[in-house]
Amino acid sequence: MPQPQEKPELDPAAAYKRVMLKISGEALMGDQGFGLHPPTVQRIAREVKTVHEMGVEICMVIGGGNIFRGLSGSAQGMERTTADYMGMLATVMNALAMQSALEGLGVFTRVISAIRMDEVAEPYIRRRAVRHLEKKRVCIFAAGTGNPYFTTDTAATLRANEMACEAIFMGKNGVDGIYDKDPKEHADAVRYDEISYDDVFAKRLKVMDASAIALARDNNLPLIVFPLDEPGGFRGILSGEGTYTKVQG
Repeated sequence: MPQPQEKPELDPAAAYKRVMLKISGEALMGDQGFGLHPPTVQRIAREVKTVHEMGVEICMVIGGGNIFRGLSGSAQGMERTTADYMGMLATVMNALAMQSALEGLGVFTRVISAIRMDEVAEPYIRRRAVRHLEKKRVCIFAAGTGNPYFTTDTAATLRANEMACEAIFMGKNGVDGIYDKDPKEHADAVRYDEISYDDVFAKRLKVMDASAIALARDNNLPLIVFPLDEPGGFRGILSGEGTYTKVQG
């Protein structure tokens, strides 16, 4: 295992000092269709490491849809609250997988859970989490907000505000930003370079759920949607390069 470098200096070229990276659980599946694909997890971890080496402080929230999605369970007759808690546990599994991949690359990482499970993750304490970030540790926030009926999009926006992140980076597979309609189904779909949160609401664009969008808008927190499967894309955008869509107030 390589020797960790805990406190890299902030690269002057970095557009932000502290960011939230939100990715879906499905991003960890690779081409399997279910579960975790270790090479894909490792590839994403390498992308995160390149940004960490810039001295940027990184928070992460990973969905759980590759293992279990609460809303889908509810639709199949399961009681909604129970289904949502199962989905939260799935996000903890994904967070632990990402932690293992990052620490294998020498990046100090903390998994911080909104549901207490002291044997595998730290409980969420805001001041402690901020201190981890100041020490250049990657903080992976798991178990959503700890409450049913809230998505990991909302959890990411909430934690980003609590941690005083300067932007949310939402990594998408196969999509390089926000379009006026699904580019996979419509060849004439138009990508936005920039768009306001109000327009996202008005046009009913499927970027994040409504509560997450409202929380980001009300706190003037920019959202950057970029292609997660483009090598170097995460670091490139922080350096002012690449293709993406920026949403702001």
